[in-house]
Amino acid sequence: MRPDILNPLFAEVTSLKGVGPALARPLDRLDLRRVVDVAFHLPTGFIDRIPRTELMQADVGKVIAITLTPRDYRTSAGRGPTRVQASDAHGNHVSLTYFGGNSGWVKKLLPLGEPRRVSGRLDQYGPDLQIVHPDLSEPDEEFRGREAIYPLSEGLTSRRLAALAAQAVARAPDLPEWIEPGLKAKREWPDWHDALARIHADPADAKARERLAYDEVFANQLAMTLVRADTRKRKGRALHGTGRLRDLLNLPYSLTGAQARTVAEIEGDLAQDAPMLRLLQGDVGSGKTLVAAMALLVAVEAGAQGAMLAPTEILARQHHDTLRRQLAGLPVEVAVLTGRDKGRAREATLMALADGSIDILVGTHAIFQEAVGYKDLGLVVVDEQHRFGVAQRMLLQEKGRSPHLLAMTATPIPRTLTLAQYGEMDVSRLDEMPPGRQPIETRVVSEDRLDEVVNALGRHLETGGQAYWVCPLVEESEKSDMAAAEARAEALRQRFGEQVGLVHGRMKPPEKDAQMEAFAGGRTRVLVATTVIEVGVDVPNATLIVIEHADRFGLAQLHQLRGRVGRGGGQSRCLLLRGAALSETARARLALMRESNDGFRLAEEDLRLRGAGEMLGTRQSGEAGFRLATPEMLADLLQCAHDDARLLIDRDGGLSGTRGQAARAALYLFERDAGVALLRSG
Repeated sequence: MRPDILNPLFAEVTSLKGVGPALARPLDRLDLRRVVDVAFHLPTGFIDRIPRTELMQADVGKVIAITLTPRDYRTSAGRGPTRVQASDAHGNHVSLTYFGGNSGWVKKLLPLGEPRRVSGRLDQYGPDLQIVHPDLSEPDEEFRGREAIYPLSEGLTSRRLAALAAQAVARAPDLPEWIEPGLKAKREWPDWHDALARIHADPADAKARERLAYDEVFANQLAMTLVRADTRKRKGRALHGTGRLRDLLNLPYSLTGAQARTVAEIEGDLAQDAPMLRLLQGDVGSGKTLVAAMALLVAVEAGAQGAMLAPTEILARQHHDTLRRQLAGLPVEVAVLTGRDKGRAREATLMALADGSIDILVGTHAIFQEAVGYKDLGLVVVDEQHRFGVAQRMLLQEKGRSPHLLAMTATPIPRTLTLAQYGEMDVSRLDEMPPGRQPIETRVVSEDRLDEVVNALGRHLETGGQAYWVCPLVEESEKSDMAAAEARAEALRQRFGEQVGLVHGRMKPPEKDAQMEAFAGGRTRVLVATTVIEVGVDVPNATLIVIEHADRFGLAQLHQLRGRVGRGGGQSRCLLLRGAALSETARARLALMRESNDGFRLAEEDLRLRGAGEMLGTRQSGEAGFRLATPEMLADLLQCAHDDARLLIDRDGGLSGTRGQAARAALYLFERDAGVALLRSG
């Protein structure tokens, strides 16, 4: 239960004075739905206003605050600007200029002859002085000298947000201190409530900003430390593999050094009583599935069952097929269970699972529903770990007697972020490729040459090849991404007919699976897609991928998309179509894609170029991302927060001591309370 002291912060945003349905809409667009969201919506900059009583040429280029009296309106034809001629107390003139063509609204704001307090940047326009879209205050209200600037959406001003933030801060309680006193003194950090008030009053207050960022990172690290401590404390069971099944494996190649090392690490973990909690990071094509198969065989050799969880139905069926091929000829029963399985077939699978005749079950979330019972579940493998947050990882522990957990991801994660996202897990990295796997040839092509690209696609199809065509991220909206994909698919169908398939995020899962399967089975030859194929089907015959507006994607995502090809023999190609106007970051990103196929290197560069916000955002991790800690702060604060969390658990009595009670409030405040759920007794 959340401590009562925090309830005022978790009230709806409409409980703030002045927030009705009309204002709630733009706030909602910024994800500001509760009072705490407003309190943590920190300003990104500030304006220093210079108070003046007289307009002066020397102030051109500066932001001033001054009392002016409107004298005359000058409107332009059509949607031209409306100019309000105004004067100061000394008779000096300035033009207040508004664009957008709504002169009636401007006249209402600035009635002739009525003095108004005005603020904005004073500019020179020909011989005249002007202020474009000035801020206005009420006649009895003075502008603050330094005013915070907030991220906004249409219908909101920074001043309005500042007023709401002030209400939110006033509701925030004084909370007991959770930071270790020596660390707080050394860093010269203010108290929590003081830091919150200070950052909204002065966005340049570095110590206040750093303190709040630390609190968020600390709560995150503490939650993970608690999960880890709980896992270590649980009585699992040791799984000792005899090697009898692995010795029967008839592999056409030997394991890479990285695979052999990782299998040994996993075998060591499985032999312990405490449940394994290990993350396996491996680039696309580095052989994670084979490592998972070896781990599952260790569990079966020890007399237990294994389960493999995939994020989508089509991926689950693909893993099932791969495992059956790899384990062909072994006395191991592999089955699949997804939401699609109904009736007698499903019942038969559930019975075989319960009586132990199924050794390994592959499936989607369906394999952890209440109705699904295992005879003796010893190991769970989770594929595409970034789709499952800490809370989901904990749910898996409820099946069986605290089974061992191996999580896998094909998204290489920078080392700093591994600690931030998976701090409770041991990490293995598959950082070498199996022999014979060719790097994917990557080219950057201007969008002006689209016709040439379509012609090249035609030649590729004539030779029997298949291709992906990825449509751009239009904006943060699946609807517009879908429209772009539909338009491209239609254009390509005019040229290639019914050979062109289409998948996008707004399709129902069965519809999406049908399109993916048609492509995997070669019934369609070109698959036009939004980024839903980032984690997806294995189609060895697809050796070409075209990515439109590649400059709009992050490096890690481009690398993931490129990994859809290069899965069979022969040379694969990736064409990155770029727009005409490239930012420096986009240029650097595309150059790196051209020269490197190393996902781990690209992940580190992606963090450097773009920051951790997006890489740790909700879309990626299934967990709340960081709102207050910037990438630069993360790099500085992560290790320190990790050590402080360990100190709290190991030395300061965990959550039951005085500092622990305060830290419990921090976990709820930053919504990392999954960690608290484990320690209700503590």
